[in-house]
Amino acid sequence: MTSVPLDAHEWVSFEDENHERTWMVDVTFLESNWTCIFGQGCQGVLTGPTPELVQGCCSYGAHFTDEEDRERVELAATRLSADQWQFREKGRKGTTKVKKNGDVVTRLVDDACIFLNRPDFHRGAGCALHVLAMDTGESYIPLKPDVCWQLPLRREDVTLASGHLVTRIAQWDRKDWGAGGEEFHWWCTEDASAFVGANRVVDSMSGELIAIMGERSYQTLLALINQRASRATPLPHPVVRRRL
Repeated sequence: MTSVPLDAHEWVSFEDENHERTWMVDVTFLESNWTCIFGQGCQGVLTGPTPELVQGCCSYGAHFTDEEDRERVELAATRLSADQWQFREKGRKGTTKVKKNGDVVTRLVDDACIFLNRPDFHRGAGCALHVLAMDTGESYIPLKPDVCWQLPLRREDVTLASGHLVTRIAQWDRKDWGAGGEEFHWWCTEDASAFVGANRVVDSMSGELIAIMGERSYQTLLALINQRASRATPLPHPVVRRRL
């Protein structure tokens, strides 16, 4: 009997009731218990293990998806206080820049994103925009760059020859970063130490999924996943299968 490839994932797809779109979703990842372990074992994305820096995936700054994404974050930055943001004074000179290849990214300070508070900051290590959200009780999704609040989810839109749109939601893999991803010493969706959450990703990242898909499509996805789990044994995530 042919064995299941170790890197196999299962997917579900369904039509969007409100738009000419097909959603295609990696349910192997969404049914896993992956969780962000920033500051709790995350080794960072440099060329060697650097857990002591507590930079997570913020070492290279954030790439913006479009001008609206950039403007939204720059507006949020104006709300940050010195109590919330270690580099507020440096941020007065601007928080974003355009690279030679045209990509728009957050500026770096001391070799990491300008919004990243370091371990010596009195509020502790972490994103200043996330601190703002916690202090005000609002969602961090409208405050942070798209790539930051979505990680490790990756949304990709593909327009077929017919003009129909297929939107794929999957885990963000090392290869998705391009050639630079191969230089990462560590990436969280590949390591068992990050698959220790108390809940499934589809539950723990419901806010992010709703922001990506909309409430109605998310509820359809959730119903499909729950129905599927009640009828069959889901394929464990490849990282978990390696551990078994």
